[in-house]
Amino acid sequence: MAVARPQPAAPSPQQQATPRHPASLPAQRTAGPPGRAGEQDDAQAIVPEGIAAPAMISAEIFAAAVDAHVSGQRLDMQSLARRLGVSRATLYRRAGNREQLLDLVLWWRARHTLVEQVHATAAQSGAKRIVKAIGGVLHAIEQDRSLRAFLESDPEAALRILTGTRSTVRKGMVATLENLIDLERGRGAFAADLDTPTLAYAIVRIAEGFLYADVIADRSPDIDQAITVIEALLRGLDLMRRA
Repeated sequence: MAVARPQPAAPSPQQQATPRHPASLPAQRTAGPPGRAGEQDDAQAIVPEGIAAPAMISAEIFAAAVDAHVSGQRLDMQSLARRLGVSRATLYRRAGNREQLLDLVLWWRARHTLVEQVHATAAQSGAKRIVKAIGGVLHAIEQDRSLRAFLESDPEAALRILTGTRSTVRKGMVATLENLIDLERGRGAFAADLDTPTLAYAIVRIAEGFLYADVIADRSPDIDQAITVIEALLRGLDLMRRA
């Protein structure tokens, strides 16, 4: 993952909050930032891929793609190939097509957010932790300017990548939520008669409906309403199971 590349200019505060340069990440660091042992264990259990950049693409190509996306530019494969000094055919061979590359970029960025929320909610448990983690992720996505720019400039491609059946982002989000639910179930902090895959899928669909409402249904996104609905679902299931 460590590929020699020019040092980038110092990022803005907003860019510092969301990692830009996968090539700069230590190879041994996969679960997230240092924390208590329990937090690290939770991060490994909930986000097993950790925060490492995808191994199937060179760090130089991936970092350039991340830079283009974070800067709000359209990820254009011809421009990216020119920047990297390779032909477009070579870039496609090494990184796949534009949507495949964007899918990996967005999932890598999402994994950072997910790990952050695992640590941020470590002191909580059960439905409360699940709701807080989901809420933190949704608010982070809502405030992601580069993602919003992508949704506004290319909504069809953005929705395919973020919510499509073949989406690494969608599959990863559902799998991560399943892991969190199962972790809290296993600790006896959450109970529900509904199976975990169905519950996780339903929650992700609810979240998508509110988060991308302006693109899907010509309505204003409302994260607080999404969190209210998800909390009612989780607490209701938990109370029913324990009654």
